[in-house]
Amino acid sequence: MGRTNARARWRAAAAALLAAGIMVGPAAMPALADGSIRSSQWHLDAMHAPDMWKTTKGDGVIVAVIDGGFKLDHPDLVGQFLPGKDFSGSASGFGSDAEGHGTQMASLIAGTGKGQGGAGAYGLAPGVKILPLKIANGAEGALVSADFLGQIGQAVDYAVSQGAKVINISQGIAAVRTSPENVATLTRILANARARGVLVVSSVGNSARDGNLAEYPAALPNVVGVGAINRSGTVTAESQTGPQVALVGPGEDMVEACISESGYCKSHGTSDATALVSASAALVWAVHKDWTANQVLRVLINTASRPNGGTVRTNDAGWGAVRPRIALTDPGDPGPADVSPLPADAVVPSAAPSPSASASAPASSAPSPAGSPTDVAAGAPTAQPTAEKSSGSSSTLPIVAAVVAALVLAAGVVFAVMRRRRTPAAQPAAAQVPPVPSQQPMGAVPPPPSYQPPVPPEDNPYAR
Repeated sequence: MGRTNARARWRAAAAALLAAGIMVGPAAMPALADGSIRSSQWHLDAMHAPDMWKTTKGDGVIVAVIDGGFKLDHPDLVGQFLPGKDFSGSASGFGSDAEGHGTQMASLIAGTGKGQGGAGAYGLAPGVKILPLKIANGAEGALVSADFLGQIGQAVDYAVSQGAKVINISQGIAAVRTSPENVATLTRILANARARGVLVVSSVGNSARDGNLAEYPAALPNVVGVGAINRSGTVTAESQTGPQVALVGPGEDMVEACISESGYCKSHGTSDATALVSASAALVWAVHKDWTANQVLRVLINTASRPNGGTVRTNDAGWGAVRPRIALTDPGDPGPADVSPLPADAVVPSAAPSPSASASAPASSAPSPAGSPTDVAAGAPTAQPTAEKSSGSSSTLPIVAAVVAALVLAAGVVFAVMRRRRTPAAQPAAAQVPPVPSQQPMGAVPPPPSYQPPVPPEDNPYAR
């Protein structure tokens, strides 16, 4: 694609839509009656995190997080960050997080629970160190850089140079809206990262019902694409599908540290699931320090819980739900050090993956139960949630949808999304205008109906 005025106009429109469309504020979850944030993190119990922590917490592993900023002084994250870098060009630096997404990803990976008097939010791998790398994704309220993939590439290169073993990218843009030059450059950078022994993990996106267009970087070679499942182990309605999906992880009713006044929020999306897959890789790598990225990933794939108890991957759940506990206790043969278990080719962006297609075998049109990372109460329904773009108050959805729809119509065909869709839970309707996010503190009220207490091990798919 040449450097034409048309391209410049496309970039300006893309930046405008990114700024307006991907920044939807995180929803807040009311605190539980006992005031413990940790007790609301169902995924940690489902994944048997306390048992794994007796063996490893990920100590000695650096996980780079590429996102829109970070709250360095959050009580659950103090001491977890290494010196980072800002690739966004903003004046505020990487230690500023106006939207909260980066802080939440860091919390899911490496939160220490030190907030709330020791009852705060824990990450799955609280022993790792986070390398915070900031890009312009609209979190500052300004236009997203037209060089979105370019900034991701710079951040990946830097992370590799700083010794990161895992790179978490809970970000993305519709592949059909990217320039060939930027894609080619990022593809080369990702290949170099893999050659240097680094595992790059990225969320596949939350637009399964809005076109399901493949997104980059998740659909590029040498990237582990991650989808989301709910408590029952079923792929969520928003989680995108296609051959780019390698694994799935918990991505509904998630509670983590954020930038709200209370310091904690509830969210959902493939972003969250990606952070947990990154943390899972860190846990395994901390124990098997001599393994390569290929071997760590192969063990995560081999120990994942297959959709419907099968033996092949599907386009909605990939090779299944990540189970780091099994990867630690019964890893099996990690396989060759220099052979990647991932497909060699990128997903073709001109054809949106079909939710019912399978990379290896036919799959049902309904999302597959991944049969793993979930903690479901007896008799809990397995139906998909009806609100795809919010984990907060449903009353805010029509307003957000109308605003986004109007912006899309005004801008034409340009479409770019972030991996996570979130709306404030209880802010005045007038405040629900992206890209300025708002957050509701977790208050002293009973848990929402969607919260379900832990269940006996025999009813928990993770126990299998």
